[in-house]
This record gives sequence, structure tokens and C-alpha cells, in this order.
Amino acid sequence: MIRKSNFLLLAMLPFLIYSSIESQARKLTLNDLHWLSGCWDNGDTLHRHEEQWMKPAGTSILGMSRTVANGKTVAHEFLQIRQEKNGDIFYVASPSGQEQGFFKLIKFDSGELVFENPEHDFPQRIIYRLKGDSLIARIEGTSKGKQRSSDFPMKRTKCD
Repeated sequence: MIRKSNFLLLAMLPFLIYSSIESQARKLTLNDLHWLSGCWDNGDTLHRHEEQWMKPAGTSILGMSRTVANGKTVAHEFLQIRQEKNGDIFYVASPSGQEQGFFKLIKFDSGELVFENPEHDFPQRIIYRLKGDSLIARIEGTSKGKQRSSDFPMKRTKCD
């Protein structure tokens, strides 16, 4: 004899399985990356690195970065995270004095983004990790046959 509670569980089982599959199959959207929006900087007055990201809208999140050393802008970058029609998400970097680079999102966890382009000279990976009010941007890959990486730790700051 099947108890009512067991019967109820058996009756709900197909729905629970479907819901689990449905949530896993849901496509990632730019809104899932909303935590990146805002202003970030490393707080260093002599060698300052800062990034600013707009909120997701349409098919993009726009951003920019700047590095200032000893009172002079030594690097800048226009950034874009965009979602293609097929759902793929790309990080597009336009660094000062260099060609535009495209990196496909290959990993997304809560608070972590990994973009990759194995064909790019350097870096081949761009990683963002959120920990509380801290953001670590990391670039890594191979350059001239050697593994390299650089971390850019930043704190959330007020946008001026």
C-alpha cells in the first residue's frame, strides 16, 4: 500500500525533475553579470588602476579602465561585454595603442567570470572574481613561451 505522502512525492517527481533540467538549461544573460557594474579602483595614489562598468542594457555592458602613474595616464582601455544573438557572451577590449581583442565567456559562477581567446597574443584569459566589496581582475596566458599573469585588486568605490 502506498502512503499518501509517498504518492504525493511520486506524483510531483516529474515536475521536480523538469524544473531542475529547466533551470540548468536556462541561458545566461547579461543581467546575471549585474554585480560587475559600478566603479572600482585599487586605492593607490601613485599607481592607480580604476575601472567603471555601466549596468547591463540591451545587448551590452560598457566599461572603461585607466591606469595613472605619477600623475600621468599611462594606459586606458574601452571595454564591452556583449551578448550575441546565439546567446554567447564576449568580452571586447580596445586597449590604448593595440588592436581590439575578443574573448569568449567560458565559465560563469556566482561572482566569477572567465573569458578566453587561445589565439590572442597576450593575455589569453581575462578573469573577474568578486569577493565582498572587492574585485580582482586577472589577466593570464603565455607570452614569448612563458606563463604570465597579473592581478588587479580593486575595491568598490563611489562613482564621481
